[in-house]
Amino acid sequence: MRRSKTRTLAGMYLRTDEEFEAANAMEMATQFASKLTEDLHQWRWVIIALHNAAQGVMVLSLRHGNGLLALSDESYAAWMTAYEKNEPPPPEKLDSYLNLYKKVKHKQWGQVGGNARFIPTGTEGGDIRRLNSLRNEFIHFTPKGWSLEVTGLPRISLATARLVSFLALETTNVFWHSPEARARLAAAHARFVEYMLQLRTLYAQNAG
Repeated sequence: MRRSKTRTLAGMYLRTDEEFEAANAMEMATQFASKLTEDLHQWRWVIIALHNAAQGVMVLSLRHGNGLLALSDESYAAWMTAYEKNEPPPPEKLDSYLNLYKKVKHKQWGQVGGNARFIPTGTEGGDIRRLNSLRNEFIHFTPKGWSLEVTGLPRISLATARLVSFLALETTNVFWHSPEARARLAAAHARFVEYMLQLRTLYAQNAG
């Protein structure tokens, strides 16, 4: 019996792709957001998952069939050199969150293939970049005590959620191969926005 179980487990695979990763990250951000009224520390996981979702949809928006526009400059140059020399392609390195964000806003790169570039309004640009800083603080947490004011976090989250919605749902920037992945991201996104709007109101009331 034990040997049979081992064979069964050996045949199990976690299968994923860039579309499912973006959808799943949005789902996780929503799952953690649902617990924020009970546990403020869930903001840590909301920030990390939302960052992952935003990065994922930026990659999808820049994919264009070959994914090269989503790579770092160094990785893109190495890939093109290998291609021109008819050599095996080198390992790919994804561009940073902030560089991906610059690309989806760029007048040239953000409109490649008929894409609509993202244009932030109000404080959105700063909020989307601030999410990256907060995520890095949590991912690379150094020995320290840290107090994070949560009042502005719903605003930061809603700004990033609009980036996700614009790229993945409101435009044709993303050609979804999986309707299921799109539907899952859309459903999670709608719930996430609802949670953030409720929290924004709650925090404002408490601050007053």
